[in-house]
Amino acid sequence: MTLPSAADKGEAADTLAGGPAPLRRRGVRSRPRSRSRPPGRGGAPLPLLVPALLGLAFLVLPLLALLLRAPWSSMPELLTSTEVWQALRLSLVCATAATALSLVIGVPLAWLLARVEFPGRGLVRALVTLPLVLPPVVGGVALLMALGRNGVVGRWLDDWFGVTLPFTTAGVVVAEAFVAMPFLVIAVEGTLRAADPRYEEAATTLGASRFTAFRRVTLPLVAPGIAAGAVLAWARALGEFGATITFAGNFPGRTQTMPLSVYLALQSDPEAAIALSLVLLAVSVAVLAGLRDRWMTSA
Repeated sequence: MTLPSAADKGEAADTLAGGPAPLRRRGVRSRPRSRSRPPGRGGAPLPLLVPALLGLAFLVLPLLALLLRAPWSSMPELLTSTEVWQALRLSLVCATAATALSLVIGVPLAWLLARVEFPGRGLVRALVTLPLVLPPVVGGVALLMALGRNGVVGRWLDDWFGVTLPFTTAGVVVAEAFVAMPFLVIAVEGTLRAADPRYEEAATTLGASRFTAFRRVTLPLVAPGIAAGAVLAWARALGEFGATITFAGNFPGRTQTMPLSVYLALQSDPEAAIALSLVLLAVSVAVLAGLRDRWMTSA
């Protein structure tokens, strides 16, 4: 009678344990598992890479040309002139006032669109976003027809309150708020839709009014979205040109903002126009840097 070998005993033990002997006990090496390449890690195909690089160059090259053609030696003299400081101060004041006006009337509008179901809500949202695609000059003409001295509402403002908006500093604020507020409304509405409405419902269940719940609960929840929308609206107001020159005119010290100064300087002093453009470019870069945590790291 032949006694079983040690290998046979091991295989028998494995069989009784509920499975075949592992391959490593039989002297067979297991094949390593193939790792699939994560999506987006491969090289870009040439038909996509070339137009992508062309698109990047199309966006970056004009800005690079602005930096290369800048009169750096005479920049301090150009930026310290009285006209430049008047235009810069007026632009900052009007953009800030337009942003404040957008916050006062834009945040409640965004809450209405995000939280209240009513007939025609889609139409209202479309009307709110219309200034985004409307040519700014058309927006300025529309403001004249509505708020001018003979406008639909402007005549009543002039007769009852003695308020005249066109071709004044207040007109600049109104024109900038008209084109900038949609950015704020869209940003805040998106944040409100992402916020959980159960917190507001819990506050009203505990006895708080809808306005108290909005002020004490909703506003702190959507504060980052409001800040981002306000920054976008401020930057858009700062760079507004078409609606401003159509509705408020171009009067130095009163309605002549930085974009208008750039346009006028380009006709007579291109170096001054480049210097003013660099100021606006620096503001745009600062806005982008302020929003990088919200946009760039959210992907």
